[in-house]
Amino acid sequence: MARSQETETQAPAPSPRQPPGTLGVGMVGYAFMGAAHSQGWRTAGHVFDLPLRPALAAICGRDRAAVDAAAARHGWAAAETDWRALIARDDVRLIDICTPGDSHAKIAIAALEAGKHVLCEKPLANTVAEAEAMVRAAEAAATRGQMAIVGFNYRKVPAISYARQLIAEGRLGPLRHVRATYLQDWLVDPASPLTWRLKREHAGSGALGDLGAHIVDLAQYLSGELLTGVSAMSETFVRERPLPAGASAGLFGSADTVERGEVSVDDAAVFTGRLASGALASFEVTRMAAGRKNALRLEINGESGSLAFDLERLNELSFHDHTEPAATAGFRRILVTEPEHPYLEAWWPPGHALGYEHTFVHQARDVVRMIADGTAPRPSFADGLQVQRVLAAVEESAATNSVHTPVPTSS
Repeated sequence: MARSQETETQAPAPSPRQPPGTLGVGMVGYAFMGAAHSQGWRTAGHVFDLPLRPALAAICGRDRAAVDAAAARHGWAAAETDWRALIARDDVRLIDICTPGDSHAKIAIAALEAGKHVLCEKPLANTVAEAEAMVRAAEAAATRGQMAIVGFNYRKVPAISYARQLIAEGRLGPLRHVRATYLQDWLVDPASPLTWRLKREHAGSGALGDLGAHIVDLAQYLSGELLTGVSAMSETFVRERPLPAGASAGLFGSADTVERGEVSVDDAAVFTGRLASGALASFEVTRMAAGRKNALRLEINGESGSLAFDLERLNELSFHDHTEPAATAGFRRILVTEPEHPYLEAWWPPGHALGYEHTFVHQARDVVRMIADGTAPRPSFADGLQVQRVLAAVEESAATNSVHTPVPTSS
């Protein structure tokens, strides 16, 4: 992701107005998440029958050569080097924020105050206070018909959406346990460079915010309940890393061979929690699990059954119906590729699998439909704030010898 722009405001060049029936999108950031979101906006209108046609109006980044290259690569009509100029464009109705967390609040609030819809990557902000300010801006904007949505893309995996449907229908009965892990290994090597994701002032936290935000959101989304309290431990295993040499690409980058800097975020966190119903939850996040590339796994156990999901097999859902006779009961694989499953009515024949990038297509579809229909945004900035409060409680608990720490609920 591109670092946020801090240049002085320039007078924006005249920009065309989009024709009726079009949703002009302006995006800030052009690296990993920028590429993923571009794929979603570029593809959604070609797959789904949408009430508005997404138009890739302009992309924004500080480096003129890099943002021009990204615009050409990903199909954006124009490029800007100042996010304020992007917000001011007449052909932009929605601002899509794909920058590090330290710039989310100021860009989102400015965009909402300028009358734009906003889609903001997770975690919503770096602090609870920033997230609360964003929610206040979103609530004021909602009275003017604007949408403020946070990008928890894993909700858009068809198997996850179907799991939510089964749980909401009561197929698991009262819930007892939620178990969630998200494991990666891209920081195992102590020679990996000190990119922005390892600096608190830019990222807010480490594996906790980067990965934990996803599984906290999924635990609450799938269960339909909020976490009421947590008890946590965290650790930074490599406390100094070489400074980066040049720009990073995606999660990675090249390292300087001499200069080093302090890692100011966690490498891993483990925490337990309790849902409002009394169900127990456990979470583990790390970027130091050798051999695990993007291993997000969930299991939910209820009185009447269980569900399990593995992102590395994202077209499958494991389901156990505990009401069946013991002689034949057991986990069975559901291949989530039928047109009756969420999002899949517009894709391929049954059995033809989807991938990671399709979550961003589904996200774009949902955002367009919510804007066109005027339905309540989901996931909303308030949902993002609730996750932020859980993350803050985890950090507080980890800093106080794992003491159980209550999680305030969103107002």
